[in-house]
Amino acid sequence: MASVYSVAQVNSYIKNMFAQDFALNRISVRGEISNCKYHPSGHIYFTMKDGGGTLSAVMFAGQRRGLSFRLEEGQSVVVTGTVDVYERDGKYQLYAKKIELDGRGDLYERFCRLREELEEMGMFAGEYKRPIPRYAQKIGIVTASTGAAIRDIMNITARRNPFVQLILYPALVQGEGAAKSICAGIRTLDEMGLDVLIVGRGGGSIEDLWAFNEESVARAIFECRTPVISAVGHETDVTIADYVADLRAPTPSAAAELAVFDWNRFESDCRAYEAALTRAAGRVLERRRHLLERYRLRLEMHDPQRQIREKQQRLADMEQSINNAMERRLMEARHRLALAGGRLQGLSPLEKISKGFGFLTDQSGHRIEQVSDVKAGDPITVRISDGRIEAVVTDVRTSGMPVGETNPAAARARKGDSVR
Repeated sequence: MASVYSVAQVNSYIKNMFAQDFALNRISVRGEISNCKYHPSGHIYFTMKDGGGTLSAVMFAGQRRGLSFRLEEGQSVVVTGTVDVYERDGKYQLYAKKIELDGRGDLYERFCRLREELEEMGMFAGEYKRPIPRYAQKIGIVTASTGAAIRDIMNITARRNPFVQLILYPALVQGEGAAKSICAGIRTLDEMGLDVLIVGRGGGSIEDLWAFNEESVARAIFECRTPVISAVGHETDVTIADYVADLRAPTPSAAAELAVFDWNRFESDCRAYEAALTRAAGRVLERRRHLLERYRLRLEMHDPQRQIREKQQRLADMEQSINNAMERRLMEARHRLALAGGRLQGLSPLEKISKGFGFLTDQSGHRIEQVSDVKAGDPITVRISDGRIEAVVTDVRTSGMPVGETNPAAARARKGDSVR
């Protein structure tokens, strides 16, 4: 029986063969860049192609010091390096040490010419871009039915909003007839009155994505009445469809994130808006209640009944004040009257009479104040407390002497004959 070798032994043997081949240890290869990926580690993975085939290549981060430009799809380059076998996968690839720009490839030239032509026609102008509906309910998808793109879109939609309806048009996205199939899908879904369309596919080389660089697809997107999100390839892949679409998404997953609103967040926002609206309405109602209370108090202040009551109260207060003032005035008058009455009482003849004095008047009723007011023989009236006495003056004296007599001795002799 022939010797049996392990897979690792075979791969190691082939690797040694490549290592011993002088031509493969330092070789320069001309080709067009395709499917170029910049890895976060700094490595660059790409494919070189021409009309006869393809060759996988990699430039490690340590070799990038001499690379003075950024690799892009469609560039024609000359890569110098070593062709070797990667033992784990049993695949050979070109390990690049130096890359020189050799011009642009045919596909990239076609891409640039079409892009410039459509841009001059205004198909990329911002005024033709339509906004993507924020709350889309029906979303159309133009992509392959078996690709990773539709699975990603379905998974993200189920997670974000299971109530959104997805309508798939299974189109060819690569190869012959792909552009025609994509155009038919766009026009078919556009007639269904959907909210938004997603047109795209997963990543690939520039050849794989070329259907989305066709002018017919660009015109179908531009003429579509429904807003279109372009989601072709990975983040670094750019196609003509991306320029014409209303919105470009870096990946199909990102397109689903942009088209499908998050139901949980929507409910949370609604609750937050409801709470804010309730608080705002409460503040407005409180202000209105306060204003209404102010108006009510103002109306009460201007109420005729209130004013009448106030006038009545003021009138009662004034009446009470007048009564109090009158009472004080009367009391003061009574007091003054009592004082005047006391003084008059002290000066009253009757008061004097009541104390043993008499009130003398002549025959005419005039009061006799001096002895010179009467003469002997004049009738007089003496009023005392219990009546009056009629008398006649028999003698008149001043200071103890008769009127007209200057001899005090004679006056004293006749003193006993005088009438009092």
